[in-house]
Amino acid sequence: MKFSRTLAIILLFIAVYWSFKSQMPTYHPNKDVALESFSTDRALKHVEQLSKEPHGVGFPGHERAKDYIISELNKLGLKTTVQEGYTAGDWGNLSKATNILAKIEGSENGKALLLLSHYDSSPHSSYGASDAGSGVATILEGVRTFFSNNRTPKNDIIILITDAEELGLNGADLFVKNHPWAKDVGLALNFEARGSGGPGYMLIETNRGNGTLIKEFTKAHPKYPVANSLAYSIYKMLPNDTDLTVFREDGDIEGFNFAFIDDHYDYHTALDNYQRLDRNTLAHQGSYLMPLLNYFSDADLSNLKSLNDYVYFNMPFFKLISYPFEWIWPMFAIAALAFVLLLFTGFKKGQLNTKDIFKGFIPVLATLIINGLAGYFCWSIITWWYPDFKDILHGFTYNGHTYITVYVMFSLFVCFYIYHKFRKTSTPNLLVAPIFIWLIICGLVAQYLKGASFFIVPLFGLLAGLLVTINQEKPNPFLMVFLALPAILIYSPFIKMFPVGLGLKMMVAATLFTTLLFFLVLPFFGQLKSKGRLAYLFLFLFFAFGITSHIQSDFNEERPKPSSLLYVYDADNDSALWSTYDNVLIDWNGQFFQNNKREPKAETISSKYRTSMSYVADAPKKAIPLPYIDTVIDTIIGDNRLIELCITPNRDVNRLEVFTNPIDLKSAKVNRIELSSYFLENRRSKLVTHYITNNDFTELQLEFPKDSILELTLYEASNDLLTHPDFSIPERPKNSIPMPFVLNDAILTIKTLRFE
Repeated sequence: MKFSRTLAIILLFIAVYWSFKSQMPTYHPNKDVALESFSTDRALKHVEQLSKEPHGVGFPGHERAKDYIISELNKLGLKTTVQEGYTAGDWGNLSKATNILAKIEGSENGKALLLLSHYDSSPHSSYGASDAGSGVATILEGVRTFFSNNRTPKNDIIILITDAEELGLNGADLFVKNHPWAKDVGLALNFEARGSGGPGYMLIETNRGNGTLIKEFTKAHPKYPVANSLAYSIYKMLPNDTDLTVFREDGDIEGFNFAFIDDHYDYHTALDNYQRLDRNTLAHQGSYLMPLLNYFSDADLSNLKSLNDYVYFNMPFFKLISYPFEWIWPMFAIAALAFVLLLFTGFKKGQLNTKDIFKGFIPVLATLIINGLAGYFCWSIITWWYPDFKDILHGFTYNGHTYITVYVMFSLFVCFYIYHKFRKTSTPNLLVAPIFIWLIICGLVAQYLKGASFFIVPLFGLLAGLLVTINQEKPNPFLMVFLALPAILIYSPFIKMFPVGLGLKMMVAATLFTTLLFFLVLPFFGQLKSKGRLAYLFLFLFFAFGITSHIQSDFNEERPKPSSLLYVYDADNDSALWSTYDNVLIDWNGQFFQNNKREPKAETISSKYRTSMSYVADAPKKAIPLPYIDTVIDTIIGDNRLIELCITPNRDVNRLEVFTNPIDLKSAKVNRIELSSYFLENRRSKLVTHYITNNDFTELQLEFPKDSILELTLYEASNDLLTHPDFSIPERPKNSIPMPFVLNDAILTIKTLRFE
């Protein structure tokens, strides 16, 4: 029996490993694979070409990336067109987007299938290999493969490689609102990235129910589906949108997102390069595209809308499992009824008693509280010990995977140690409290987070475990592991997914999921006499991985520290400052703050995650030309005043941001693009950010009450601080990279206009 339990433990750990391993294909070099098959190596060649340099809107590499994609589409025999125009999206981010389009004509007149990704990289230092060179490469290789099979689709297949996605989904906005093909789209497949590795998660975009989409997705038989309705429920709550969001919101077009999120520290940085893109991940994207392209190119795309929602989740061997929302409460009722019957049976057989049942709540609550607190304070503890990590704005450090392991080991130590202390309480009595807690969780998600209602499925395994332990004194350990397999295979990846995708601030999700998963395996763990030894084993592993995480905490060429530096000239008071977003300076930028380093008195421009400037210091004044401002119109119309300005750069710039004082703007147009009334009502002080191409002008047309005073503050920036001839900024060291999500390596001028 002892050997059987040991072997069962080994099988348990194999199941945990398989829950991760089975999510993706394994990459093997396949450049010589038959032309009729998708080749990851051929897709990689596209990634390599697209990621030779940063190619954000307005940067030199942007035009070269566009030309490369057009050339590759033309090589496939497709007639390629471009759609160009200004758009400000929903966020007041103006840019001139240039979309790339091509179409494969179908044999019938049904709705079209859209293949979608974007080719611009994030300003200003990202090479965009993963985000979204991988998506463009997947589509290019997928279309080539489709042609090699000599197939004529029933539906038109539209290929849309959008521009300016990183600036506010502008290219998608331009297509949906202005292109005649938009009305023909019945389904969109969008390929995205928020890191450089890991499985590609499938996320649905729909304004109604997901029932039909899930059925059709399952019929397409993708080999490695990684999807669950909880992930999409959470995705809808977060402020992270993709191009597909525009299709859903503005075009009522259904779609599937395929996005990978691991190695999140590479996202939007200079590390998003060809070398760091996970080859298994790119192969996974291809494993999605080909079966879906083959299926939906012939499917009826005019009937995908549904009023019904489905719960869905993936499991090894079973792929994607789904069932309608109507099953949620009946499944919960069955579980609750089974629990009551098992309690009745246990008391009748003398296997359960009230005293020990209540005693069983102590380890449940103790493990949840201790592990919950450990996870909750994780990021605070890490950044207190390593303050440099605050400058990784993603919230996921280079050794973040090791930190996840550290906290999982700690959680398992707590679970095994506490339950070892209750070893004299019988397993059936110990199982009642976890089942009760899980029933509460399942009831709450059934009411408030229906996408997570598949939580009930592993609970049936726990109930079966209680049934076995009530009727057998020494149950078969392999049977107990078998009953826990659904829990292990479903929940193990969740332990990693939340802190990877949402940052180490969400480590509490990992520690709580570890604890809750432990409860689900308790019918097996409860019969182990070695819980104390296992507790100390996990304590040892906690310290071992903790030491490893410390060894990995330094910054070097492989793990470079994000850093920032700006030169800010304020024309209103004729002063100049050095500025940085760094919490911990390095020698490279620290030299500019040695004298008169201080915290800034006021905020300047906007940034993602509301990151504030940390320090400023006096800087020498340079002759930085201010923009030329021409007041074209200033007139009174009824009760309102109309002002039209034309702002033209007098130097090479990348960005103009305009803020106002608190004022009731009746209307606002930027380069003839009208900003929505919703945006004007909710904008706070920002009016518009213009990401400038070819040093273009910015034309503002504003209408406001005639008795109001209007103040406009103009922030004009160029990302050329390190190369500008008037400055002698040393090259950034190799153990550092430009900090993402903020204005960086930039020369910024500030000018305020007042209209009384």
